[in-house]
Amino acid sequence: MQRGQARITATLAFGAALVGTTLLLQACGAFAGGKRGNDAVPQPAKPVDLERYLGKWYEYARYENRFERDCDYVTAEYGKREDGKVSVRNTCGARPGASPKVSEGRARVVPDSGNAKLEVSFFGPFYVGDYWVLDHADDYTWSIVGEPSGRFLWILTREPKPTASAGKALIDRARALGYDTSMLRMTAQ
Repeated sequence: MQRGQARITATLAFGAALVGTTLLLQACGAFAGGKRGNDAVPQPAKPVDLERYLGKWYEYARYENRFERDCDYVTAEYGKREDGKVSVRNTCGARPGASPKVSEGRARVVPDSGNAKLEVSFFGPFYVGDYWVLDHADDYTWSIVGEPSGRFLWILTREPKPTASAGKALIDRARALGYDTSMLRMTAQ
């Protein structure tokens, strides 16, 4: 009798794990973004020196997405963790007098990517987000970030408000990478 109960318990546990995994994958699909802005996302243009990439970035522009809907004053801060991974802190609405929305997570480098591809996790042990540094300035003053589906794009700068000519050059660079820049939402800083 105990053996039969053990099998039933194991079957129920497996079923619960399968349902949980299915729900998690469906939830991840909910973050798949909207319209594809690039049907042929390029591989990253060059390796990334993580030590130089760490620190605070300001979002200059992005493709609108569910988890950043109506967000302005967006920053991303990356740091080195003791376990070798990268800490991630995204802030939305960090303007004076407002309560910011903060998301904290971690990222790990994809092997053999020159540190230009990372996988990101904001919940538990699951790494479900791709973060590709498609291009960056040699002095790390700007970066263009995407992922394989072509539904997400971020243009990041070290300064809250780059000059108009620098902003235009970044949009032109995103266009040269194959992105539909008419889909960009400029981020107020």
